[in-house]
Amino acid sequence: MKKIISSWIGIFVGCTILAAGFVYFINPYNLVPGGVYGASIVLHNLFPSIQVGTFGYMFDIPLLVISVFVLGARLGARTIVAALFTPLAMNVLSLLSYPSEEALHQLDPAQLLGGSLNMSDHLMLTSVIGAVVIGVGCGIVVRSRATTGGTDIVAMILQKYCHIRFSKAILLVDGIVVGFGLLVIGFGIGNPDDATQPSWHLSFYSLIAIFVTSRVLAYVINGEKNDKILFVISDMRLTALHDYILKDLDRTATCIKSSGLYTNADKEMLFLVVSYKEVVGIKQKIREVDPKAFVVVTDAYDAFGEGWKELPMVGEVQPE
Repeated sequence: MKKIISSWIGIFVGCTILAAGFVYFINPYNLVPGGVYGASIVLHNLFPSIQVGTFGYMFDIPLLVISVFVLGARLGARTIVAALFTPLAMNVLSLLSYPSEEALHQLDPAQLLGGSLNMSDHLMLTSVIGAVVIGVGCGIVVRSRATTGGTDIVAMILQKYCHIRFSKAILLVDGIVVGFGLLVIGFGIGNPDDATQPSWHLSFYSLIAIFVTSRVLAYVINGEKNDKILFVISDMRLTALHDYILKDLDRTATCIKSSGLYTNADKEMLFLVVSYKEVVGIKQKIREVDPKAFVVVTDAYDAFGEGWKELPMVGEVQPE
């Protein structure tokens, strides 16, 4: 019950953080970080009376329906709630953050929170901060076993019917959205009479935001990926090392029967996975027990089992 409650709390907290990243750091500066909400920002420039979150509904709901009929996907309650709550949170935060309807339609950063958060002269900073906040929010949602839908569904369709790899399909969709933003916002197609219309260089900030978001999202979902695999091969039985692993590290290892290819002599080989912080200590212990031992240390991309992560269940969201 605690896990269920914490996962639902994570969804609402993650969606709120995601929405705040757009409302306070992305939308007011017409940055287009790809995806559904990037396209929504572009359309808001064409139809200012319709808020970004509302356009999000116009994309998300049809895409969720398409995923059921075209992909045969089973939409969990978490994904449906996340996809519907995020645009709502975005609209509510926008209403609370602007003093008038005109400022809300314009998404004027000079009037955002009374002008206290106007970062018009620091577009690089706002694109990085916004991307980090969005990545953290989206990562919390995914770690809570949900997704926000959106362009992931388009990428799945391209993967299924056009045989394009998912990662490339996401890049293609985001590229189209950024290109759309360049035409409408950068070159002023949406509002050619506006002298304050941002220039085409905003697309470069958008690309920075896309990259930072992807890196932060991967970090939040998968962690540092700094676990290490050690293979320890020795001519002697490493009893003292066994005790160190079991008692001091509170871990275990696997003894593999092996023999030398040249000498054909029996050897002991230990296989174990440790955190990167434990590598130095265990190498020192190996040197103390057998200075001539052969040791290989390599990266462990993921580790499942007792003392590590649980293996994913069928249908569970496990993005890499």
